[in-house]
Amino acid sequence: MQQLLSIIERGGYQNFNPLYATLGYTVEIQTTMRKALKFLKKNKPAVIVAEFNFQSDFRDRTSSLESLMSVVQRMPTTQVIIFYDQEFVLQLARLEARFTFASTLAFPIEDDKLKRVLLALE
Repeated sequence: MQQLLSIIERGGYQNFNPLYATLGYTVEIQTTMRKALKFLKKNKPAVIVAEFNFQSDFRDRTSSLESLMSVVQRMPTTQVIIFYDQEFVLQLARLEARFTFASTLAFPIEDDKLKRVLLALE
C-alpha cells in the first residue's frame, strides 16, 4: 500500500479518508504544517494532499506551502494535490509558477474529481 499524507490545517470539508483507503492508500493525517514537515523527515509518502491557506501577514511568502514544497522538491516521486479557495486563485498562481503540483482543486471538492486525480497518479 502507498502512503498518503493529508494535511488538514483548517478543514471544513468532507472526510476523504474512505476514498483514499478505497484507492489503496494508508493515510497519515497532520493538522499543522510544522507536524507535517517533521513527519516528512522520516517518511516519503506517494501523495500529499494539502490546503492552500493564503496568509497575507507573511512578508516573504504566501503560505506555509512554500516550506512544504521546499522539502518535497527533494522527493521526486511524491505527488502533491492542493485544495484551495477560489478567492485565492491569483496567490496560488504565484506558487504554481515556482512549484509543480500534481493537481489543484477548488472548493467545494467533489469526490469524483479527486478520485480521477488520484487514479491518474498511478
